[in-house]
Amino acid sequence: MHYLVAGAAGFIGSHLCERLLAEGHRVTGIDNYLTGKADNLEALHGSEGFAFVEHDVTRPLPDLGAADVVMNLASPASPRDYLAYPVETLRVGSEGTLHLLEYARRHHARFLLASTSECYGDPLEHPQRETYWGHVNPVGPRSCYDEAKRYAEALTMAFHRAYGMRTNIARIFNTFGPRMKLDDGRVVPAFLSQALRGEPITVFGTGEQTRSFCYVSDLVDGLVRLSRSEERMPVNLGNPLEMTMLEFAERIKALTGSTSEIVYHPLPEDDPQRRRPDITKAREVLGWEPLVSLDQGLRLTVEYFAGLKPRAD
Repeated sequence: MHYLVAGAAGFIGSHLCERLLAEGHRVTGIDNYLTGKADNLEALHGSEGFAFVEHDVTRPLPDLGAADVVMNLASPASPRDYLAYPVETLRVGSEGTLHLLEYARRHHARFLLASTSECYGDPLEHPQRETYWGHVNPVGPRSCYDEAKRYAEALTMAFHRAYGMRTNIARIFNTFGPRMKLDDGRVVPAFLSQALRGEPITVFGTGEQTRSFCYVSDLVDGLVRLSRSEERMPVNLGNPLEMTMLEFAERIKALTGSTSEIVYHPLPEDDPQRRRPDITKAREVLGWEPLVSLDQGLRLTVEYFAGLKPRAD
């Protein structure tokens, strides 16, 4: 099959391309490198069946040939990135999703949207089920990402209902693994980079807010299974193992053998207090659940970060 993967040079997108190529499919990756990195695709260039096009999907797509599946992972995803590029984030969620949906419709292709648990905002329901409509501040600093993804979901469902397209929507919870950017502001690379450098580990608020962490290979497996399913409504993909940020900081210290102290900073505006997926639907519909333990995933991620070459300034 021919897969078109938008956001291919991103953290999750690059792992997804690898998985599809390993299965023997043909993959065309698209990215404009706003937040993606060429290094993430370095091992794929020259691979049989892989092609890459540098393009901004907020503009109409060039002729890339017929595709069987279009997978939309194009968007800044970390708070640091989408707060730095709020307009670009809103445009890729709206115009970018529209162009990719139009391409999929033109070629009678399946379409998968990589959405986010941020659609739930600072949730009043816990754990979060797909039927929960969310508690989102539509004009807060995080709204550029939250509302871009909520709109992208609505647009995807509109194409499904209006044109009978075979669409899927994945609501992705916190994911980690190799190729995350050390400076992207998300908790896993932030804590790991601080611990590996012996710097103070920054915990926001009291550290009692919770997150759930899914290793990237598990997440990619969920995306692939979902893209081949008949489920049209959103499906949560994440690890239901929940822990506080303070517990997670202590886990990172123990794993890395770091002597870093833990320091507390004010909680960012609209930062969710609790985040944990209910994955009952993924288990029942996709036969999916995470297999990689937190410690296994963290060890692999630590090995990746420890092996990175220092950048020359």
